[in-house]
Amino acid sequence: MYRAGIDIGGTQLRAAIFDEDYNIVDIFKTVNDPAKTGAENMDILLERINASPYPLSGIGIGSPGPLDLKNGLVLNPPNLKGWDNFAIVSYTERKTGLKTWLNNDANVAGYAEALRGAGKGYDSVVFIGISTGLGGSYVYKGELINGAHSNASEFYNMIVNDDTYHHRSANPGSLNETAGGTAMHRIASERYGRETSTKELFDRYDAGDAAAREILEFTSESLARGIANIFYTIDPDVYVVGGSVAIYHPWYVEMVKQKAMRYIVADDILVVPAQFDDDAGLIGAALLVQEDE
Repeated sequence: MYRAGIDIGGTQLRAAIFDEDYNIVDIFKTVNDPAKTGAENMDILLERINASPYPLSGIGIGSPGPLDLKNGLVLNPPNLKGWDNFAIVSYTERKTGLKTWLNNDANVAGYAEALRGAGKGYDSVVFIGISTGLGGSYVYKGELINGAHSNASEFYNMIVNDDTYHHRSANPGSLNETAGGTAMHRIASERYGRETSTKELFDRYDAGDAAAREILEFTSESLARGIANIFYTIDPDVYVVGGSVAIYHPWYVEMVKQKAMRYIVADDILVVPAQFDDDAGLIGAALLVQEDE
C-alpha cells in the first residue's frame, strides 16, 4: 500500500505519495495563503490526494506547533495565521476517508533521520534543526517521544539565557528566540540598524566583521547551552543536526559543539549532519502512518 505525507510550512504546504519503500511517486505543493483558513488551505492538498491513482493506507501530517496530539489539533503556531485550534486530523479524515496521524514538523523530520537517515542504527537519537526557527525531536528505539502534553523535545522553548525578546508561544531567552535563523536576523538587524539577513550576517562573519563575530558567538553559545541541557537530560547516542544554517555552515555546528563540550562531562559527543534536506518532513510524516492500526 501507498501512504501520503503532508508537510505544513508557514509559506507553503507540500504533500507526497510514497510507495512501500518510501520512494516518492508523486509530489505537489501549494502556497499557504494567510488570507485563507487552515481548512481552506488544506483543501487544495486534500483534493490532490483524493485524486491520486495510488491506493493509500493513510496520511501523516507534520505541522508547526504547539499541537494537541491527543485530540489532533493545531493550537496556535506563531507562523500559521488562521490555523488556531484547527481540528486538522478529524478534518482530514472526514475529507479523505483515510486514517490520519499528526505530529510536530521538527518531530517528523527527526523521525525520518532516526529511522532512515543519519540516525539509523542508533537507539537514542536527538534531532536539532537550525533554520528559520530552531526545532528538535527525540526518538528512542524507533519511537517518537511526545510527552504527556505533546511538548517533549520541544527544545525551541528551552530557556538558555536572560534575553527578553519573545514572540507568541515562545519563552524569553529560549533557544528559538536566541539561536534560530529568525533570531539571528533580528539580532543582526538591531545591531546594524537596518534589515540584515542571516546570510549577510554569515558573510560578514566570514569577512572578519567584529559585530558579526560577536552575534554568532552569542547565538552559538545559546545553542551550546541547549545541547548541554539535552545531554544531561537525555544523553543520546547521536545528535543529528539539520536545517539550512547547519547545511550551509557546517563550521558553525562544530563551533557550537566545541562550546557545548565545556559544559559536558564526557570525552566526546557524536554530532552528525542530517542526511535529508527539504524532504525530511515529508518522509517523517509518511512514517507516522501505521498500516496495522
